[in-house]
Amino acid sequence: MRGMWMLCRGLRLCGTRRTVRRDSRAGMCTASDEHQPTFGLLFDIDGVLVRGKTPIPAARKAFQKLVNNHGQFLVPVVFVTNAGNCLRQTKADQLSNILGVPISQDQVMMSHSPLRIFRQYHNKCVLVSGQGPVLDIAKYLGFSNPITVDSVCESYPFLDMVDHKRRPTILPSTAVDLPKIDAVILFGEPIRWETNLQIITDVLLTEGHPASPHRLSSYPHIPLLACNMDLMWMAEARSPRFGHGMFMVCLESIYKKITGKELKYEALMGKPSEVTYHYAEYLIRTKAAEMQWNKPVQTLYAVGDNLMTDIYGANHYNRYLQERNSRKGSKTLVQTGSGARVTTVSQDVEATWESELSCPSATHCKSVLVCTGIYNPHAEVPADPTQSVTETVFHGHRDFRIDPALVEPGHVVPDVNAAVDLIFQLEKFLPTGDNGTS
Repeated sequence: MRGMWMLCRGLRLCGTRRTVRRDSRAGMCTASDEHQPTFGLLFDIDGVLVRGKTPIPAARKAFQKLVNNHGQFLVPVVFVTNAGNCLRQTKADQLSNILGVPISQDQVMMSHSPLRIFRQYHNKCVLVSGQGPVLDIAKYLGFSNPITVDSVCESYPFLDMVDHKRRPTILPSTAVDLPKIDAVILFGEPIRWETNLQIITDVLLTEGHPASPHRLSSYPHIPLLACNMDLMWMAEARSPRFGHGMFMVCLESIYKKITGKELKYEALMGKPSEVTYHYAEYLIRTKAAEMQWNKPVQTLYAVGDNLMTDIYGANHYNRYLQERNSRKGSKTLVQTGSGARVTTVSQDVEATWESELSCPSATHCKSVLVCTGIYNPHAEVPADPTQSVTETVFHGHRDFRIDPALVEPGHVVPDVNAAVDLIFQLEKFLPTGDNGTS
C-alpha cells in the first residue's frame, strides 16, 4: 500500500512521435496504422475535473493535450461518472463548457447508462427514485412505463406521513389505483429521503402494491436495481458529502430491521461494478471505430479520485479481464492476485450484458489516482505505510468484498494534467502536428 501514501514525482514526456491526420467528421482524428495507439482513457468527473461546480484548473490543461487544434480527440476518451440526475447530453454540454473542448453525449457514461441493456424490464411498470428529470431519463433508457415516488404519494397521500406539514388534512374516500409495480430502480439520492425510504419499503413489502398491507413473508422481494453506490463525494466543502450510497445504506438497514432479512439487488450499476466498466469499454471501442482505428484498444487507463469506487472499480475490471483471458470459455472463477473476482450480478445477468456489449478487446485496465478530490495525500498517514486497508473503515458498498489489492492504485499523481502526462509517457505517445502539444 506504499503507493497510496506517496505522490508521483514530476514526469517528463518522452518517446515515439505519433502521426495523426484529420477526419472529415467532427470530433475525430485518425491515426495511421503504423503509429496508431492502442489505449483509451476513462475519466471520472467529480474530484478529477470539477469540485462541485468549480472546475479544477489542471483539467483544461490536460484536455488541450488530448485534442488537436480542431478540437478532435487524438485517442478515445469516455467520461465515467456515478452521477445519474441528468441526461447524457446535459452532462456533455457541461463538460464542453468546463474543459473548453467539444464533448459529445456518446462520450458520457452516466451511472444509469447500463440500464439500456436490461431490456427485460423495459416494458414493465417500474418505480424510479432520484431527483431531476427521472421520468425523462427512464424513457430515454428504454422504459415505457416508469412511475415516480411523487406519483405514488399523489395516488396514496396517506402513505407519506413523516413531514407533518405535508400530511393530508382529509384522507381520500377512494384511492386512485396504480398498476402493479414490477421493479424498483434507484437512480440517485432523492430530495426527501424519508418519503422515498417509506414508499420504496412499502413497494418491496407488498409485492408492488404500496397501498396494501405489508407481507413480511414475501421474500425475495420484487427486483431492485441501483445506480451509483458512492457513499460520499467531493464538492466545494472541505469534507466529503453524503452520496447515494448513504441512502442505500439507510434503505438496507430499514429493510433488515423490519424483516430480519437482507435487501437484495438484481444489479448494481455505477463504479465500481463490472457492468459499468464493460459498458465504458464498449463506448471506447465505438469511439475507436469512428476514428477508423484498425488495431484494437488493449489498455484502458481509468483516472479517478476515490479509492473505493474509481480505483476499486478499475482494478476489479482488470481482474475480470485477466480472468476472462484465462478461463477460455469456462465460467469457473479464477484465482487472481489475492482472491477470486467478486461479481455482484447473477450469471444470467452477466451473460446478458456480455452478449449485448460483445467481447471486450482490452486486456488491461490500469488505475490512476489523483489528489484533487476524495483522496487526500496530506491526511494522517499510518506509522506503517504498508498497513492493510482491511484495518481501515471500508466505504465501499455492502455487496463488495474488501480486498487490499483492489484499492491499491496503479499510479498516484497530483492532478489530471499529471495523469495525462504519465499515460503519454507510459505509452510512449507524444502527439505532434496540429494539436500543438509538442
